Amino acid sequence: MRLDHFLVRRLPHQTRSAIGKGIRAGHILVRNTSVKPGYRLKVGDDIQVALPKPQESRLVAEPVQFAVLHEDETLLVISKPPGLVVHPAAGHASGTLANGLIYHCGALPGSETNRPGIVHRLDKDTSGIMLVAKTQQMHRLLSENFKNRLIHKTYHALLLHIPGDMQGRLVAPIGRHPVRRQKMAIRHGSGRYAATCWQVLESFTNGMCFARIIIETGRTHQIRVHMASLGAPVAGDELYGGKLRDSDGVKADRQLLHASTISFLHPETGVQCSFTAPLWPDMAGILDNLQRNYTGAE
Repeated sequence: MRLDHFLVRRLPHQTRSAIGKGIRAGHILVRNTSVKPGYRLKVGDDIQVALPKPQESRLVAEPVQFAVLHEDETLLVISKPPGLVVHPAAGHASGTLANGLIYHCGALPGSETNRPGIVHRLDKDTSGIMLVAKTQQMHRLLSENFKNRLIHKTYHALLLHIPGDMQGRLVAPIGRHPVRRQKMAIRHGSGRYAATCWQVLESFTNGMCFARIIIETGRTHQIRVHMASLGAPVAGDELYGGKLRDSDGVKADRQLLHASTISFLHPETGVQCSFTAPLWPDMAGILDNLQRNYTGAE
């Protein structure tokens, strides 16, 4: 077994990320020797673990708007509004979801890395559902479940054009764009496996459509890249060709993409859970406008 996988099972209150960092920093040794996280353990190996105490979070607790859909002792389910950055980054030192989570929950696992309780993320301008771990154990279990694709997410999007097929599945690897580093792109040979399923629910006379999208993997910008590659970029997504024109009859100041539903087995109780976040009001209003003024939906 790999060293990092072994320690995740033996140290349930440590995240896999923290263990990996500890190995690389030399805080975890095998036979008094530094090794890599992927080191394969052998019978008789002696493992020394001397992880430093977690640093106190530098995050400032701030009241930040988000809707709470569910909360128990170990798990928080929220709906993130559009325009809210998930964690501090260049140009966004405060006012992020991370600041709001500290304000709402107090101490959370991952606070020392400015990602309190965060096990997955949404782009700044994507709205919708997110899971937040309130304990180290839940953080580790959710991270493993995401990695093993045991957590199922459904999105809804308004697309600028109708794809060639009303439903389908696209498998195409995604990696960093070779020139424009802020973008992702389909990269055969160097990208990571990514699979997206879509179904057009309504089409409109201005050429737009409303679609349900299910992702089997969670690559950065996955839906935006895959749908743009089909000639049907997310409406409002100017980075990937979804700029709205006056002739489209609708206006938006963000990509019209919403994480609607998440389903999973609660890692601690074993109860099947499913949570739904209604469309954010701006997107719901645009959809209503399309349904009223651009009828002819199939």
